[in-house]
Amino acid sequence: MGKDSKSKDAGGKGKGKQAAGGGDENASKGKGKGGKAADGLGTCTYVKARHVLCEKQGKINEAYKKLQDGWLSNGDKVPAAEFAKIAAEYSECPSGKKGGDLGWFPRGKMAGPFQEVAFNTPVGATSAPFKSTHGYHIILSEGRKN
Repeated sequence: MGKDSKSKDAGGKGKGKQAAGGGDENASKGKGKGGKAADGLGTCTYVKARHVLCEKQGKINEAYKKLQDGWLSNGDKVPAAEFAKIAAEYSECPSGKKGGDLGWFPRGKMAGPFQEVAFNTPVGATSAPFKSTHGYHIILSEGRKN
């Protein structure tokens, strides 16, 4: 418990021995590592998520606009069933037929930016559109576990 408290303090203030020493070490290992220690979101081992994947940025922006108009612009969380409808309509990934459901997956299974966003999006929250090697994504985080 003591280590967690120090990590949160260091990440929140950006000062102190741990932030100065740990920040350089984390930066050399990769961008995602620093975020995990700083906010505590990315410290879990498994994430349960849904996503929408589109090859074209215009299409993912259209899907995101539907999510914004229905929920996000009001500060509401997108219900999983509603996200699933958007995924079924817009996603070009085979998971789109299952409402974008990726199930539980461990750290290290997904590539670069996808993993970073998936492991740093709070449960119940929807990510903004982002680009990976596979195209453009939106992620709905549904759970975390170790």
